[in-house]
Amino acid sequence: MKKQKALIIIKPDGVQRGLIGKIVSRFEQVGLKIIGLKFELATKEKIITHYPETEIWFKKVGERTLTNYVKKGLDAKKVFGTDNPITIGKTVKKWLIDYLQESPVFIIAVEGYECIEIVRKISGNTIPVLASPGTIRGDFSHDSIDLANEQNRPLRNIIHASDTVEDGEKEVALWFKPEELFSYKKADEKFMYSD
Repeated sequence: MKKQKALIIIKPDGVQRGLIGKIVSRFEQVGLKIIGLKFELATKEKIITHYPETEIWFKKVGERTLTNYVKKGLDAKKVFGTDNPITIGKTVKKWLIDYLQESPVFIIAVEGYECIEIVRKISGNTIPVLASPGTIRGDFSHDSIDLANEQNRPLRNIIHASDTVEDGEKEVALWFKPEELFSYKKADEKFMYSD
């Protein structure tokens, strides 16, 4: 079994609310190894690269947004001027770019076995109201889809977390130069791993 890497970004709402230490400690407490930390103002170019520019991604985001609107009894055409999922996905991406540039973001690269699944579990559902207590979003997020829709902005949900092994590798490589990542043995590794 190979160790995985994941990227976690503490978004502007997490940074501005002073949650960096509490969030970082959650990932350390489960035994994930922090291999990189960084505090920066994200450039528009980096955010554009981070979120895919593909029709598939735009459609997925747009369809998810449309589904959420239907569940809430809202009319997407009133907000977006269309019900085309690709066009809606492009609008949401613009909102995400603006959101991630509101303040510095805190970026964490972690490594471990089953890292992606662990990071996703600790992070909680991306929609705060659906995030379980004990997860980062469940404990610290208080934004709602209704409020975000009313204000024509993305949901403020504290963190980004890689959701696939491939995305973890790609995202860590995007946000960190090789010399900014560290390899070392944690004290607990001798008890858990035989390699």
